[in-house]
Amino acid sequence: MVLSKSRKKVTVGLLAAVAALGIALSGCGGTNSAPAKSPAPAQSTGKPLDTKAYDKLVDSGEVASGSTVNANKWAKAVKEQGVLKVGGVKSSALFSLQSPDDNKVRGFDAGLSQLLARYILGDAKTSVSVVDSSTREAVLQNGTVNTVFATYSINPARQQKIDFAGPYLSSQQAILVKSTNKTINSVGDLAGKKVGVQAGSTGPAIVKKFAPKASAQEFQTDAELVQALKQGRIDAYVVDESLVLGDIAKDPQALKLAGKPFGDKDEYGIGLPKGSDGTEFVNAWLKKIEADGTWAKLWKLTVGERTGVTKVPTPPAITKE
Repeated sequence: MVLSKSRKKVTVGLLAAVAALGIALSGCGGTNSAPAKSPAPAQSTGKPLDTKAYDKLVDSGEVASGSTVNANKWAKAVKEQGVLKVGGVKSSALFSLQSPDDNKVRGFDAGLSQLLARYILGDAKTSVSVVDSSTREAVLQNGTVNTVFATYSINPARQQKIDFAGPYLSSQQAILVKSTNKTINSVGDLAGKKVGVQAGSTGPAIVKKFAPKASAQEFQTDAELVQALKQGRIDAYVVDESLVLGDIAKDPQALKLAGKPFGDKDEYGIGLPKGSDGTEFVNAWLKKIEADGTWAKLWKLTVGERTGVTKVPTPPAITKE
């Protein structure tokens, strides 16, 4: 599957969220939002997830009929093993974060995986194997996991190794800097700077294309990049705006957005084994939760309410394999 450039892509509202965070946290003038009345909103970007509402939403997810599951080889295998094995993360504030209180992983991606597990099993039972940009294909290829939910950008190179259901969300690139940084205000300011990117991600190619005079430095994980940024070992971190949102939400006093998101829109897909009939099954389920409002409710709980974005985005059109 290769996504057609001519197919209409729908922006998911993360730009508005980043803009809101940029105003509240840094006073950045590169957005169209009205300035915050006081510094107080900086604290509101770290609004905790309403876990009760989240758990209730997941537990009320639709359950597929036995015949629907048994008609699909991939779904039937998941049901037989009694758990959906997911490749994901546990440190993304908005998308997949493990709670220190009950050890449950919650967020937009985590919620989607749990809703899929409930659809197949009748119970939102998942096991999460932590992955990063360099291991996501491998865990699908070797059978460690059944699927990957990890803000996983669809691109032709990955499609040679695995299949994708979706897309279910789209994003652009953004620049994360320390809140004290006054020299980087756009992608053009990255020239001559040390810019961190995730190894195995689209980051290195994006920096080479949009900031060819920057010095790209690769790290394995988002956490390592944020630490390097805070320690001054890199000047900026270029990554999907969805991750920028999460990093800022976790530490709004130390981090901020530099300028506006840029570049082509990335479309996030749900990773599945190559040649699996799971793609058809997951796409059909995804259409159901988009149509019945579950997708929108989950986005609002995990992203919208926590970033001050009141308009729920329209998900991108699902690509047929």
